[in-house]
Amino acid sequence: MIKVIYEDNHLLVVEKPVNILSQGDDTNDKDMVNLLKQYVKEKYNKPGNVYIGLVHRLDRPVGGVMVFAKTSKAASRLSDQVRTKTLKKTYRAVIHGTMNKESDTLKDYLYKNKKTNMVSVVKKDHKEAKNAELSYKTLSTKEKFSLVEIDLKTGRPHQIRVQFSSRKHPLFGDQRYGQDVNKVGQQIALWSHKIEIDHPTTKERMEFVCEPPQEHPWNLFVK
Repeated sequence: MIKVIYEDNHLLVVEKPVNILSQGDDTNDKDMVNLLKQYVKEKYNKPGNVYIGLVHRLDRPVGGVMVFAKTSKAASRLSDQVRTKTLKKTYRAVIHGTMNKESDTLKDYLYKNKKTNMVSVVKKDHKEAKNAELSYKTLSTKEKFSLVEIDLKTGRPHQIRVQFSSRKHPLFGDQRYGQDVNKVGQQIALWSHKIEIDHPTTKERMEFVCEPPQEHPWNLFVK
């Protein structure tokens, strides 16, 4: 069952479970778009095709709040907000160690190798380099881990994972960019915590929050 956070005629805001695709791919594994189409079809007893517009994505292992559009007009307006950065995404992550500064802005140039699906930090003059920027603040430090809140300025593939890993503070459970310190089978501790949007028709500013699961390593930081 998908947990619905908010729904009206234009929007569907849900908690994406970990390890579910945002959108279908060649694997034919479960994906959010088709699960939500099924949900709307069953809830409203709708015949024929149901429209669900994908506005933004989360990597398969990442859970948390996602906003979908129920009409093409809403999808178009929300996509505009992604482009103009009025749709604001805040993430939480558990990283190994403690960052040098309690809060900072990280700026890098990233390159994605399409053959290996790996992203790396490169120099600005790399011909396929894309700028990547995020701000973070450290919320808490426990044992050998820190809980950080991340304000994503650019949405590059694997951006959060690579930017922290390149500074020797990989995310907990990230086997791809932190294989030296993480164990196989661990779930990556990256969570879509909050999304802020302007409602596509009323223009009202809305905020949706979804808390990480109460399990290791997130539960280290519960007060």
